[in-house]
Amino acid sequence: MAGKDDDVKVLGVVVSPFAIRVRIALNIKGVSYEYVEEDIFNKSELLLTSNPVHKKVPVLIHGGKPISESLVIVQYVDEVWAAAPSVLPADPYDRAVARFWAAYIDNNMFPGMAGVLFATTEEERAAKAEETLAALAQLEKAFAECAGGKAFFGGDTIGYVDLALGSNLHWFEALRRLFGVALLDAGKTPLLAAWAERFVEAEAAKGVVPDAAVAVELGKKLQARAAAASTAA
Repeated sequence: MAGKDDDVKVLGVVVSPFAIRVRIALNIKGVSYEYVEEDIFNKSELLLTSNPVHKKVPVLIHGGKPISESLVIVQYVDEVWAAAPSVLPADPYDRAVARFWAAYIDNNMFPGMAGVLFATTEEERAAKAEETLAALAQLEKAFAECAGGKAFFGGDTIGYVDLALGSNLHWFEALRRLFGVALLDAGKTPLLAAWAERFVEAEAAKGVVPDAAVAVELGKKLQARAAAASTAA
């Protein structure tokens, strides 16, 4: 295994939720790293060779060895830099619960959110928004159970589920600006709305979670490319 003090590099895109969670995890652990911004429309040779299977960000390169898939990377970071604060809970059951909800976010919430951006009709967009809101309602209940009255899913500090969900916050606001779709609604999910404010103010998240305006601009470009591809098909 690469030594803990070997060079650490992250290949990412500034608005990618998946890259953001990796960067915050490294910040939590106090690990110095080099961040390399990728162009999703013109991927570098380093990215393509580091992640030849999916050819996507993020990639963590530690001591010259690449690791892919954001939640896998976060677990790796937690294990290699094992000093507190821990990202995953110490208790095996709590750890399993955290992994369940992180997977739920990626498999149930994120597709609906992405669907809001790429919907081609207002009816489809409304359906995807409802899908996302239903997932967030489940996460509101999960927060009440996991946090136990504390600030984060992980308790007093940002944990695994916080990283999975908090890395999407700028996209919630971007979709509101683009389409008037309010996904994180204090009236419907008050616990998550208050949690979101705490998350973005956490020291580890500062300078990593981007302004929603950056996501808005990329969202417009992604929409335009998807529309062009659809027309050409």
